[in-house]
Amino acid sequence: MLLLFTTMAQEPLPYASVPEAEENYSAGAIVSRTIDGLGFRYYWATEGLTQQDLVFSAADDTRNILQTLEHILELSKAVRNAVEQRPNVRPQVSANYTLEQLRIETLTNLKIASQAYKNASDKAFNNFDVVFKRGEKTIPFPFWNLVNGQLSDAIYHNGQIVLLRRIAGNPINPKVNVFLGKLNE
Repeated sequence: MLLLFTTMAQEPLPYASVPEAEENYSAGAIVSRTIDGLGFRYYWATEGLTQQDLVFSAADDTRNILQTLEHILELSKAVRNAVEQRPNVRPQVSANYTLEQLRIETLTNLKIASQAYKNASDKAFNNFDVVFKRGEKTIPFPFWNLVNGQLSDAIYHNGQIVLLRRIAGNPINPKVNVFLGKLNE
């Protein structure tokens, strides 16, 4: 994991802009584009966060921004695990990530998953179950659950970060254009 962070820290993070669109509308291209949209939103929602922002929450009984970023990381792992046909092992092992590490790992998971889904045949989606494993017990769910579950949840929580940082006084770059997937000039 340390090697991943060291290597990725030397390269620009993915999703400063949304990649060029595919020419076809296959299942893989649509899922890939959805992940790319999430990656773009996440990149800009997390760009320029401060330590003060990370501990901000709307109320005492809600997640702060850091906790929400950690949750999105776990969701990104599930999105990647499904296409790589790996289980989501529970209980999760918690780690103390820095903001940079969270961004690197989350964006890397999304980029790898996007590419894998883009290259997948429509028939391959029958094998992209969301699998939870706790001890010897394994529970699979069809890919559809990933769409309305982890993928939608990550988009939802990304919006929470945008809102929370705005309330905290550090809004995202106003040039971010989610419709075009790039910064306005």
